[in-house]
Amino acid sequence: MIRIGIVGTGGMGTVHYTNYQYIEGCEVAAVCGNAEKAAGWGLPCYSDISRMAKEERLDVIDVCTPTFLHYEQVKEALQWCHVICEKPLTLTCREAEELFEEAQNRGHHLYVAQVLRFFPEYKVLEKVIGEKTYGEILDGYFWRLSARPKWTSGGWMTDKSKSGLVPFDLHIHDLDFLVSLLGMPKKEHYTTAQASGKDMAQQYRFLYEFGRGKGNVNICAEASWYTGNYPWSAGYRVCFEKAVLEARAGALTVYREDREPENLDITEKRQIPTGINIPPTGVYLEELEHFISCIQRDEDSDLIKKEQILGVLSILEKMNDNL
Repeated sequence: MIRIGIVGTGGMGTVHYTNYQYIEGCEVAAVCGNAEKAAGWGLPCYSDISRMAKEERLDVIDVCTPTFLHYEQVKEALQWCHVICEKPLTLTCREAEELFEEAQNRGHHLYVAQVLRFFPEYKVLEKVIGEKTYGEILDGYFWRLSARPKWTSGGWMTDKSKSGLVPFDLHIHDLDFLVSLLGMPKKEHYTTAQASGKDMAQQYRFLYEFGRGKGNVNICAEASWYTGNYPWSAGYRVCFEKAVLEARAGALTVYREDREPENLDITEKRQIPTGINIPPTGVYLEELEHFISCIQRDEDSDLIKKEQILGVLSILEKMNDNL
């Protein structure tokens, strides 16, 4: 039985705790976080990661705290066992490299929770690109839009030094996915829109050029924290030689010449309650099942790789330095 300790009992800590209840071969043994929340879960609560790891004889520590806490907490946790960490791992490539080196030196594995890889519409996109179902990919547009977040305690999310803002919180999902599919971009360009008197940009646009075969593929992406009360929206529209594939508002549609649009089935076979205001879904379960399986085999993840994590962080760090 794999014994898990969760660090952080907020939104993502709750999601992970809830989903572990559906995974055989593991159990949540303790938490570092809110004592009242821990009591509701029937678990011992610690204020010290090392003490929790030692006294509970943990096999893995799952870090679900605000971004700016990740580096120190993951580093401490790696002294004792394997670690799963919510994205982004860190806000600098140097710190991330140090953590992966620490994991290797300790004989432990470090997994980063880039959950977009497990969404059904993105898995379909990965498949049709790899199998060239609709021919070669020619162009793409990805978006991830929302109102400026107001739900975080202490306002850390809108502090650039603590969250990395839109690039590290929102755009990281799409960039990580693109790098996993197409490799590191050959070129990148980005712009922002910021109103006079405001403390941060609300609109970001990104343009990447990826090498693909003998040519290049241009991908445009958009991410925002609008000051207006804009509803959450995320998806993509990808142009292939023989079709256009679009994920929008929970539907995945393929458009081909001389044929009616076809809606592809992306219904999730397993829909697990998240424990927070996110509808039931199977993506977190699949993600955590993958990490637990890797731990059982004593292997690094073959889906979310160190080189990809570091590559994405290097782009985002440079981007934030220049903006």
